[in-house]
Amino acid sequence: MSFIGEILGWITKKGLILRNTGVKNCKLSGFTMIELMIVVAIIAFLSVIAVPNFFKFLAKAKRSEAYMNLGSIYTAQKAYWAENGTYTDKLSGSGSLGWEPQGYSGGGKNEKFYYTYGFGSGAEGQNFFTGKKETSSAHLGIAKADKNSFIAGAACDIDGDGIPDIITIDQNGDIKIVQDDLV
Repeated sequence: MSFIGEILGWITKKGLILRNTGVKNCKLSGFTMIELMIVVAIIAFLSVIAVPNFFKFLAKAKRSEAYMNLGSIYTAQKAYWAENGTYTDKLSGSGSLGWEPQGYSGGGKNEKFYYTYGFGSGAEGQNFFTGKKETSSAHLGIAKADKNSFIAGAACDIDGDGIPDIITIDQNGDIKIVQDDLV
């Protein structure tokens, strides 16, 4: 057999040329429907696992806002105590800490921050600041200030389940999660 004959035999065996037609094989390649459905099922399974974890990650990112702002309130309280010998439950206005969340514009859905910060009683914009999630200041009931101590709070219903995340900081700088909305 000649060299060309061997090559043609090999090509024919591989299905590249149809025997006796002279037409190149138009062999269709691709995935079967079953293979595609298996891939879709795998992607769906991974999504079922990943999406809740992603939402939990977003909630934790929102919680970091509370830690930052409570730390800022703590620093302002310490400065106020150094000047006046007492702590205060007044965050903004005359005779106050002079603290308010960055970008505060009156409270509510238009705010750039999520949590409600401050103390449970008093007036919006003075004793507490309502964030984007519009969590009631009543959830800050544990927050108070007197001559020798303070507890400032942050509350937010992060995931919309009706149970707020409540975090506090005290005069020692101890941050406590009073009610965990992420469990």
